[in-house]
Amino acid sequence: MTTGQRRPAGRHRRSLKRRGALLGGLTALGLTGVALAGTANAAADWPTPGKSQAVTKTIEVSGTYDGGLKRYYGSGDLGGDGQEEGQDPIFKLKDGAVLKNVVIGSPAADGVHCSGSCTLQNVWWEDVGEDAATFKGTSSGATYTVTGGGAKKADDKVFQFNGAGKLNITGFQVADFGKLVRSCGNCSTQYKRTISVNDVDVTAPGTSLVGINTNYGDTATLRSIRIHGDSSKKIKPCVRYTGNDDGDEPVETGSGPDGTYCRYSASDISYN
Repeated sequence: MTTGQRRPAGRHRRSLKRRGALLGGLTALGLTGVALAGTANAAADWPTPGKSQAVTKTIEVSGTYDGGLKRYYGSGDLGGDGQEEGQDPIFKLKDGAVLKNVVIGSPAADGVHCSGSCTLQNVWWEDVGEDAATFKGTSSGATYTVTGGGAKKADDKVFQFNGAGKLNITGFQVADFGKLVRSCGNCSTQYKRTISVNDVDVTAPGTSLVGINTNYGDTATLRSIRIHGDSSKKIKPCVRYTGNDDGDEPVETGSGPDGTYCRYSASDISYN
């Protein structure tokens, strides 16, 4: 979806390394053991789906949808994997819905849309299409929770935060990406957005972890971030912008911890 950010050209291919996520916490959420197996090499942690299902029409979810680690991929009208705006998602979650134990293959169309508060547990994107997930709730009390799972090969964004409320990402892994989270830079309706990223493994190449709009009061809190394969520290943990509601390109105003909008310290980011 629209961000006001230019897209990096071309895709890259890199292997993914990851320390094991918080096993007890994920087990309590009912996540499948396949995703919890390895602790040394994150590539081994990725599930290998036993079954695949073509999706020609968006699957609408209310309540809880457990995919049993089946691979879902777009076909027909959902068969696109490009960066065109306005694509339909593979899954559309209603307010309060839970999507768990799902692998989204390629083509991925526009991944997952959350209409309000939602929870994504152990959801994996093998090749991100337009965006992996877009959060679209309009209530300031909306909460979007991403626990476990991972995403690879995102030309631009992994998570697009268009709506209002709070996004919590825990125990996730990302590799070969543009941005992990972007608060919409030029949506016609803008909101204050709160972002928390904790216990996440990041593998280069990548551009930034979080992009926020300070003029709308956005904040991003980063804790226990492990960045792999980026010894030159090119990946920016937090980037600040002045957003707008008229579709113009947002202006980058700075990056790094500032104690107000980008909330983290050097000890919260490790490089391996």
